Amino acid sequence: MRYPVKKIAAVLIILTGVAFYAGCSSSVGNGPSSAPQNPAHSFPEIGTDILASGFRQPVHITNAGDGSGRIFVVEKAGRIKIIKNGSVMQPPFLDISQTVLSTGGEQGLFSVAFPSGYSAKGHFYVVYTSIADKGATVVARYRITADHDVADPGSGQIIISVAQPFANHNGGQIAFGPDGFLYFGPGDGGSGGDPFNNGQNLSVLLGKLLRLDVESNPSAAGYSIPASNPFVNTAGGRGEIWASGLRNPWRFSFDRLTGDLFIGDVGQSAIEEIDFQASTSKGEENYGWNIMEGSSCFRTASCNRAGLVLPAAEYTHSGGDCSVTGGMVYRGTEFNALQGIYFFGDYCSGKIRAIRKSGTGFESAILLDTDISITTFGEDEAGNLYVADFQAGDIYKISAR
Repeated sequence: MRYPVKKIAAVLIILTGVAFYAGCSSSVGNGPSSAPQNPAHSFPEIGTDILASGFRQPVHITNAGDGSGRIFVVEKAGRIKIIKNGSVMQPPFLDISQTVLSTGGEQGLFSVAFPSGYSAKGHFYVVYTSIADKGATVVARYRITADHDVADPGSGQIIISVAQPFANHNGGQIAFGPDGFLYFGPGDGGSGGDPFNNGQNLSVLLGKLLRLDVESNPSAAGYSIPASNPFVNTAGGRGEIWASGLRNPWRFSFDRLTGDLFIGDVGQSAIEEIDFQASTSKGEENYGWNIMEGSSCFRTASCNRAGLVLPAAEYTHSGGDCSVTGGMVYRGTEFNALQGIYFFGDYCSGKIRAIRKSGTGFESAILLDTDISITTFGEDEAGNLYVADFQAGDIYKISAR
């Protein structure tokens, strides 16, 4: 079934954080969006086709990389379900709803990450806000049972707990990088405008992207700090920190081909952004929050941009946009036209956007205007991309048209 959409296409070129329109047209219909007609900057037409339904507030989609072909869908209240051979399995893969604090709009079970060699190891990691820890963002390790489609909810080992002073901006992403380390974005601590200046304070973990070694001793709780982390020897700095200046990274991902990192960082009230980190990075990037919101100074007419990394792409709160949902680079084989394109979206407007490298910068387009409340993108083992509808509980596959 094809999801009803409004037909819209716009190309936005991003160079050193400055955006300008290269062309725009719009009309209304029931098909997928049409691609821009400028051949130099044309993007493919895409559509969305339903894969599975019946989820309750889905917030993350991923695979285990174990050859099973299963797709794992995380529900906000504390459950993980499996789509196997096109069907949603029962019982859930994991149910820790009694552990997860999900009453707040930005609290809950956020994501799951499977280490390399998962089929032999039999353990995985989740991140959630904790009832026991009064809303702290917790990363924990769980183990599967003899039935590989069901995990043991009593096997949890806490890896790290980061206290949250407010109920919002809890981050919510963990992912293994190509280096085998676990990356974790706990958010800036909440409220509005980062009142404690956490994003720019290297002595706290909030407002950062953390890089943790959780696999060197997977039988034990806790973690170790990789010696190659950039602030290991910085006086007063936390060694866990890989990058700083992030407000609320809601979905980041590594390009499975290049290892490049893309981060969707939710804006305060005006600008949403996608940040980029090349696979050759040694860390230490400062993405600007709360000195800047996107490529603009925050609360001041001017600011010192020295040492700050400007967004690869950004957009303002217009046309119904309000909150970016970071996505993924397409590396599947089914749709060659989508190769190398990074897809992301907006929770409020339902627009699916895309960027790809163009010279020394990125070019961007709005590819599809949907009614989907976009909370996450995800990929299966073959590299196909999916998007979740938080309100309707549906999972859609993205395809070229």
